[in-house]
Amino acid sequence: MRLTQFSNFAIRVLMYAALKGSTPSAVPEMARAYGISYDHLKKVAAELCRLGYLETVRGRAGGVRLAKPPAAIGIGEVIRLTEGAGNLVECFDASTNRCPLPAVCQLRRALQEALSAFFAVLDRYTLADFVGAPDALAPLLGLDRHGELATTSEKGRHEKTAGGDECAAPRLA
Repeated sequence: MRLTQFSNFAIRVLMYAALKGSTPSAVPEMARAYGISYDHLKKVAAELCRLGYLETVRGRAGGVRLAKPPAAIGIGEVIRLTEGAGNLVECFDASTNRCPLPAVCQLRRALQEALSAFFAVLDRYTLADFVGAPDALAPLLGLDRHGELATTSEKGRHEKTAGGDECAAPRLA
């Protein structure tokens, strides 16, 4: 099974927010830290807000932060919700299946078993497991050990990015 980029980015956004703790994270800040498109992460953050994993903090120093403790965010659940139905092949969905073999197909059974095993492993992990070494993770994302931006402006203050609308649905042009 191959995860979509959306699911990969969703886990990364949650990890970043977990490292920041109660301090809000602006999507442009996360996009820079990961070297990912702001537009992609904006959509991911909006979906994570819709699903109840993130909440918005409005204002100049706003952004998003976790809506639940990291230990309460199951990785398997996040992947299930961001990946959709998990139909690896057409026969997993009766409405689109055109294969005449589903009643006797061993490939279908093997893939169902593999998908179940895949999620069984992911279900053993929470976001807390993924951010259990903040001293190693934070510097890789430009954060100090307290989850603050490690880069400072010439005045010695942490640079802030305005945020707070990250949970709004993305505007379609």
